[in-house]
Amino acid sequence: MLFSPSEEHEAIRRRIRELAEKHFRPKAAYWDETHEFPAENLERLAEAGFIGMNLPEEYGGAGLDMLSHTICVEEIARCCATTAVIFEVHNTLHSETVARFGTEDQKRRYLPDLASGKKLGAFCLTEPEAGSDAGGLKSTAVLKGDRYILDGQKCFITNGGVADLYLVFALTDREKGTRGITCFIVEKGTRGLTFGKPEDKMGIKGSATTDVFLDSVEVPVENRLGQEGEGFKIALSALDAGRLGIGAQALGIAQAAYEASVAHAKSRVQFGKPIAQLQAIQWMIADMATDIEAARLLLYRAAELYHQPGRHSAEIAMAKLKCAETAMHHTTKAVQIHGGYGYMREYGVERLMRDAKITEIYEGTSEIMRLIIASTVLR
Repeated sequence: MLFSPSEEHEAIRRRIRELAEKHFRPKAAYWDETHEFPAENLERLAEAGFIGMNLPEEYGGAGLDMLSHTICVEEIARCCATTAVIFEVHNTLHSETVARFGTEDQKRRYLPDLASGKKLGAFCLTEPEAGSDAGGLKSTAVLKGDRYILDGQKCFITNGGVADLYLVFALTDREKGTRGITCFIVEKGTRGLTFGKPEDKMGIKGSATTDVFLDSVEVPVENRLGQEGEGFKIALSALDAGRLGIGAQALGIAQAAYEASVAHAKSRVQFGKPIAQLQAIQWMIADMATDIEAARLLLYRAAELYHQPGRHSAEIAMAKLKCAETAMHHTTKAVQIHGGYGYMREYGVERLMRDAKITEIYEGTSEIMRLIIASTVLR
């Protein structure tokens, strides 16, 4: 069956591409060099109605589907991968999770500010000893009266220290393992909630990544997301949405590398002719075009399946795996096509290569994606 985004989806692409080309691409290298958080980009996204685009209209969102959001992340990442991951974590991992699992009171308290961009969200699952083994977390939440007392440490938290609201996963019953994990909405400024120094990363350097420390943090019962013991289920559902976003980020990075390589191959002259006429270069670019198109089709199909009944974790894992490995492989090829210039910051493809690597790691490593796929096909 021939799959093609609707005219509405393509109209969204045109709008977000114009915004990203005009405002995000010119300063992408600046955010990378300075490690400065691109707050102005989020303000522009909010003004244009893209922040909270996938939230219900009754809470201030645009009520758009996951494919629309995926296309937006792809186009933002094509110009600035840093901005793309901040946008993605806020919209899917945090905001959409509150929309899907929150009480009516929680939705009315938090979603309008999340949809307008007045407040930024973060997702706190990973711990120093619980990365790929998300069920191995050690943070605890003890109920005392009408409040939970949270203690523990989270790490590698995107938007850490910058976000206003944090979804924190902690054990309410250690004996039950993953069935003893519960999720909480924790507001910045709550006593005992502190942050580590920003991590100095290989890529996506303008996005804030910190440890989050919980030292006797008091959270009211009404800020528990879902019931006790439902946290792991909530986390897995959120990660499915997040993996679509990271797949889109990877796809946008790969697309940028491809476009830069085509342009360079046409203009760079060696042996008396543009290197685009050399078969070695032609084959690399042909492989880029093919892999990117295959990745895009997998990703868009998974985004469509996201709204269908049942779990589609395997299809989402396939898309995330293909997009991430396409990005890593072909940003490396883009540097090769550019030769010595590719190694220089002025040309930008070395930044794309550095940005691409993380897409094979966060929201589930490529190895975890293969385990998810294998557990389905070998069932």
